[in-house]
Amino acid sequence: MEKEIINSLNKNFESLKKIDDDGVEYWEARELMPVLGYLKWEKAEDVIARAARACINSGQAVDNHFHRMGKMVDIGSNTVREVRDWKLDRYACYLIAQNGDSKKQEIAMAQTYFAIQTRKQEVFEGLSDAEKRLLIRSEVADYNKKLFGTAKEAGVTKFGAFNDAGYRGLYGMPLNDIEKKKEIKKGELLDRAGATELAANLFRITQTDDKIKKDNIKGDYNASQTHFMVGGKVRQTIKDIGGTMPENLLPEKHIKELKKENRKLLKNSCG
Repeated sequence: MEKEIINSLNKNFESLKKIDDDGVEYWEARELMPVLGYLKWEKAEDVIARAARACINSGQAVDNHFHRMGKMVDIGSNTVREVRDWKLDRYACYLIAQNGDSKKQEIAMAQTYFAIQTRKQEVFEGLSDAEKRLLIRSEVADYNKKLFGTAKEAGVTKFGAFNDAGYRGLYGMPLNDIEKKKEIKKGELLDRAGATELAANLFRITQTDDKIKKDNIKGDYNASQTHFMVGGKVRQTIKDIGGTMPENLLPEKHIKELKKENRKLLKNSCG
């Protein structure tokens, strides 16, 4: 049941996600609210207002999560007019689900979805550094396959150059130079990356995949430029928050060694 809910909400909720010029994810309320069962905008705004009040009551700066914006819509006869909309971050979407009418099946599912996601986050935070590395490395591998499938559909043929473009954006240098700087063997970058570095790469990969699909990007050059741009946005975000740049993060024990140690621990705990 949980798997069905996650798949359903991922399809409807995550597909509406957009990325702004700063690389930040957001949802537009006029697209989101019908998915949550609110077809009339007046009713939708009532829920958004309750969610915004809940945000304030929780001590959060409401403008950081709910941003009012205008949107041009076609009203027929080649005429458009501006309507009010809201730019929402993930936390705002969570609050809207929590403050919606739980009698609506869509809201009930959204509440369950966010409860599952929150629980997953709690479980993740309780993991050891080694366990986090194993988990994120597995996700990176899975999403990398997805990205390369998307790139192939977009007409990419030079996969080496496409891959390197993402690294150049995120690390500020080609893969060969990253490996030399970190003094690691060829092809070991992700297997020697710590949880923080892997998380940055995971964000690069997933956001590139989304942008290629949503913008219908085609061809080697355009896809590589997109990969480079998204990597650069992630890099800039790390810089803005004062994080350690990924090329300066020290390599860690190879992931294969961690897997071996993990299997040994499991064997001993069972034996």
